[in-house]
Amino acid sequence: MTPDLAARPLRVFLVAGEESGDALGANLMRALKQRHAGPIAFAGVGGDRMEGEGLQSLFPLSDIAVMGLTAVLARLPTIVRRVYQSVDAAIAADPDVLVIIDSPDFTHNVARRVRKRAPHIPIVDYVSPSVWAWRPGRARKMSVYVDRLLALLPFEPEAHRRLGGPETFYVGHPLIERAAQLRPAAGERAPLGAGQDVLLLLPGSRRSEVDMLLADFGRAAALLAARRPGLEILLPAVPHLAGRIRDTVAGWPVAVTVVEGETAKFAAFRRAHAALAASGTVSLELAAAGVPMAICYRLDWFYRRLKQIHRVFPIASVTSMVLPNIILGRNVVPEFLDEEAEPERLAQVVERLLTDTPDREAQVTAFADLDQTMRLPDGHSQSGTAARLVLELIGRA
Repeated sequence: MTPDLAARPLRVFLVAGEESGDALGANLMRALKQRHAGPIAFAGVGGDRMEGEGLQSLFPLSDIAVMGLTAVLARLPTIVRRVYQSVDAAIAADPDVLVIIDSPDFTHNVARRVRKRAPHIPIVDYVSPSVWAWRPGRARKMSVYVDRLLALLPFEPEAHRRLGGPETFYVGHPLIERAAQLRPAAGERAPLGAGQDVLLLLPGSRRSEVDMLLADFGRAAALLAARRPGLEILLPAVPHLAGRIRDTVAGWPVAVTVVEGETAKFAAFRRAHAALAASGTVSLELAAAGVPMAICYRLDWFYRRLKQIHRVFPIASVTSMVLPNIILGRNVVPEFLDEEAEPERLAQVVERLLTDTPDREAQVTAFADLDQTMRLPDGHSQSGTAARLVLELIGRA
C-alpha cells in the first residue's frame, strides 16, 4: 500500500442499481472491512443492506430500480438525473476505487462518464453483463472504462478474453455460500415415489413474469395432480406478490400451498422432487438443491419483436437461456419459450421428472458436475475473493 493510502481512510465509492446489487454490495463492504487494516470511508448509491454496512446513499434505490421498457420510459427523467448526480458525487469524492454493481443500464452510464471526466479513478465492475448471450460487442466497449471485472459465472473470464473485454476474474456466485441451506438433511426429502412427492411452482419474482406464467402453471399442475394422486404442490412467493398469488390459486381446481419468505422457500426446495419455474437465478438454486426442473419464459411485446428481428440479424450467441445449461455447455434442463409453454406439454415433461427416468437422472448427474464447476478453492469465499481483487487493484493503481 502506498504511504498516501496508509495515512488516510480508504475511499470506496459504490453504485448499485437494484436489490440484488444491494445484497452483493453489502457483503463486499463487510469483506473489505475485514481485509483492510485501516478505516474505510464508503459513499455512493445502495439500499438498506449497504446502508447497514455504513453507506449513506445519495438517493433511494427505488428511484432507479425499475424493470421493463415501459417502467424505464416512465421513470426516465429521474433515472437520467440520478446518473448525473452519481457521476458528480463520485468525482467530488475522488475515491481510491469506484465499484459499480450489476444493473448495467444505470451503473455503466455512471462509469463511462466518470472515466471521461476523472480517468485516474480505477473502476471495478461487479457482475458481468450477459455479453456472451446478448450484444457481444459490449465487451470490447467495456474495456475502455472498466479496469477489472468480477464475474459470478465460471465461463465469463474466457468469454471476455475472447470478445476483447476487460480483465475478468471469476469470484464465484453468492449462491455457493448458501448451498447448504438448499440441500436436504437426512430424511428431509422423502424417497421418490413413496406417495409423498412434492412439486414446486416458481412463476417468478416480478409481477410481469407472474402475470404471463401463473395461469399455465396452474393448468399444468392440475393435470399432474389428476395423474398423480397425493402430489403436494408448493408455490414459494416473494412477499410483495404473495397476496395476489394466493387470491389467484384459491380459484384453481388443485390445492396449492403458497409459502412466503426465504426461509420457507429454502425449506420447500429441500423437500421438493421436481419444479416448474420461470427462467432466472432460481434455476441455479434448484440445481444446488438437486431438484430437476423445466424452465419457461415469455417475452414482452418489445423483446418478442426483437426475437423476430434476430431471426434475420442474429444478435445472441447461446443456444439456451437457462443458466445451468450455459455453465455446463450442454442443454440438460428443458426450456419452453412463449407458445411452447403449453400446459399439457409442461405436465408431460414434469411427470417424467417426478419418475425414475433417464430424463430425471440426466439432470441429477449434471447438477453434481455443475457444483464442481462453480466451486471456489477451499477456504475462499465469494465476497472475500471479490474484496481481495478490489484491494489488489487499488494497490496496483
